[in-house]
Amino acid sequence: MNIHYLTLFPEMYEGVLSTSILGRAKEKGIVDYHTVNFRDYSGNKHNKVDDYPYGGGAGMVLKPEPVFNAMEAMDLEKPRVILMCPQGRRFDQKMAEELSREDDIVFICGHYEGYDERIRTLVTDEVSIGDYVLTGGELASMTMTDAIVRLIPGVLSREESHQEDSFSTGLLEHPHYTRPRDYRGMEVPEVLLNGNHKLIEEWRREESLKRTRERRPDLLGDDA
Repeated sequence: MNIHYLTLFPEMYEGVLSTSILGRAKEKGIVDYHTVNFRDYSGNKHNKVDDYPYGGGAGMVLKPEPVFNAMEAMDLEKPRVILMCPQGRRFDQKMAEELSREDDIVFICGHYEGYDERIRTLVTDEVSIGDYVLTGGELASMTMTDAIVRLIPGVLSREESHQEDSFSTGLLEHPHYTRPRDYRGMEVPEVLLNGNHKLIEEWRREESLKRTRERRPDLLGDDA
């Protein structure tokens, strides 16, 4: 997979994309990251990428030329082009799984105010990571990248480790315990110590249902 970021602040990505699972995925050759500063494609001598909105109003609007020019220069065949936008579809685990099967993903990251509406003609998806507004799409695109890349086969050392994650099964994940067996009077549930895998799986399923019912009953629908 190749992931491309159209951004005015490529330096924001350096630490995140080179660290931990995202960095190891690149080292393994499973994914590659490309930052494109679309200011370089402004097409004017002052490298201006935004302007005042027609009709008046607060803030500046991202001009179409830099983004169109950058996309044309990249010359990708059939990319999934994602516009980071608070008006877009809410990002979730299902969408992360869907995007993890793509070959080329492009994130268009605006900053400060809004986009010229014509930029939307370039995109396949408008996506939001929540009902709040950030100063730019960079942090949101990195959040999505983390959720997507870990699902690509070969990225995690144990493939099944993400298959039981919260939301992957439709439920929140069950509690986890490790050594010591007793810590300050808080003991590991006995069922996890007896080696009966059938009982353990049943316990985990029940705990997932219980936790989902308490914290996110909306995920259970009519069964809540």
